[in-house]
Amino acid sequence: MLVHLRLNVPSDLSDEVTALLVDHDCATNVTRQRSVSLVPAGDLVECDVAREMAGEVIGRLKETGLGETGGILVSTPTAWPFASARRLEEAAPGDPEDAVIWDSVIDQAYAASRPTVSFYIFLALATLLAAIAVITDSAVLVIGAMVVGPEFGTVAAVATGVVFGRWRLSLRALRLLVVGFAACILVVALLALVADLTGLVTSEMVSRPRPQTGFIWHPDRWSFIVALIAGAAGVLALSTSKANAMVGVFISVTTVPAAGNLALALGTWTPSEISGSLAQLGVNLAGMIVAGTVVLVLQRLLWSRVMAASERLLTQR
Repeated sequence: MLVHLRLNVPSDLSDEVTALLVDHDCATNVTRQRSVSLVPAGDLVECDVAREMAGEVIGRLKETGLGETGGILVSTPTAWPFASARRLEEAAPGDPEDAVIWDSVIDQAYAASRPTVSFYIFLALATLLAAIAVITDSAVLVIGAMVVGPEFGTVAAVATGVVFGRWRLSLRALRLLVVGFAACILVVALLALVADLTGLVTSEMVSRPRPQTGFIWHPDRWSFIVALIAGAAGVLALSTSKANAMVGVFISVTTVPAAGNLALALGTWTPSEISGSLAQLGVNLAGMIVAGTVVLVLQRLLWSRVMAASERLLTQR
C-alpha cells in the first residue's frame, strides 16, 4: 500500500527535499516540476511512499522546514499495479494495514473538535431516536441512535490532545462534547415536554419496565468495561484507518441512548431515571477517553516494535 505525497517546495529547499526522497529506500516515482508553484513560489515535487514509512518521511520533510514554508498534502491511491510498489512494501517494516500516520491522526482530531452544524444536527437526531426507542422499548432504534451519533471522533480528539500535549485541542473537544450533549438533551427535553402536555407521551411510559431498553440508564461495572473496550477499539480503528471496525464501536456504547433517556426523563419529569442516565453517559464518555488515551500512548511507544515483531512471526509461519 502506497501513500502519495504532493509537495509545494520553496526554491531554497527544493534540492534538499528532492535528494531526501530520491535517496530514501521506501520512496519511488519521485518527480519535480521546476518553478510551477506560485504560492509558495518554487517547485512542485511528488512521490509515492510505502505507507509503513510515510510518517517517518513526513517527519523528515518537516525537519527541513517544509512544514512551515511550503505545503505537504497526503493522499492514498486506489491501486498501485506496478512491481516497484511491491518491492517497497517488502522493504518497509511491518504491514501497511497496521501503519499509523500520526500527522493524519492529529488532523482528524482537530477536525472532530470543531463545532459544526452537521455535528449538532446528527447528535440531536440521534438523541431524538434514542428517546423514541425508550418510549417504544425498541432495541433496534437504540442501535440506530448509536450509529447516527457523531460523538466518538470528538472523544478520540480529547485523548489525542492529551497524548500529544495539545491541551487546547483536548479542551476544545471536551467543550464540544459537553455543549453538544447539553444542547441536544435540552432540545429533546423540550420536545418531550410538549409531547407530555399534549398526552402523546407520559411519565409512566418512561418509568414502566422496559426489558429491551432498561439497560441504558442502569450503569454497572460492565458499562465501564464495555466503554474501555470500545474506546480502545475505536482509537485503534481511527489510527489505522479501519473504518469498518467503527460501526462495532458505535453500537457498543450507550452515550447517545443515555442522553435520549435523560432528555425524556427531564421532559416528562421522571426523577427516578435522571441520575442513572447521567451516570451512564458519564461512565461511557470517561471510559472511552481513558482507554483511547492509553491505546495512543502504547501505540506511540511500542507500535513500531509490534509491527517488526509481527512481521517476523508471520513470515516464519
